[in-house]
Amino acid sequence: MLVIVYLLKGDKMENKTINIAAVTDDGLTISQHFGRAAFYEVLFVENGKVVKRERREKLGHNNFAQEEHHHSDGEHGLDEHSHSKHVSMAEAIKDCQILLARGMGNGAYQSMSQLNIKPVVTDIKNIDEAVQAVINGSIVDHTEKLH
Repeated sequence: MLVIVYLLKGDKMENKTINIAAVTDDGLTISQHFGRAAFYEVLFVENGKVVKRERREKLGHNNFAQEEHHHSDGEHGLDEHSHSKHVSMAEAIKDCQILLARGMGNGAYQSMSQLNIKPVVTDIKNIDEAVQAVINGSIVDHTEKLH
């Protein structure tokens, strides 16, 4: 388990602006799997308070179902073709600094990190509660849930 030391190395959220995306199917709960979620719920945080939220369409596994798989055994999601898919999936949240999911593959996790979006695999189901945990610095990144 790894506790996030907030993006700004422990700085208070005062005078800070951050956009947090959560994968979701209903706008209220964080989906169990990054790739299967239908939407991103994006919350805009200023000075430690959510000032706006919006739902955005999200590309997912279904959008790529007809494509040929280009990976060898043991490297699912880690090959260049998968990274390209992850980049497409992240296009809708390129203005976000943090991505919340309750499960995701190693490849997606690495791709988001390379795109300067901090992925967080949380055990918190409720989006508002998870965002509050980010704001107060208590969110835990459960990397043991990566697959």
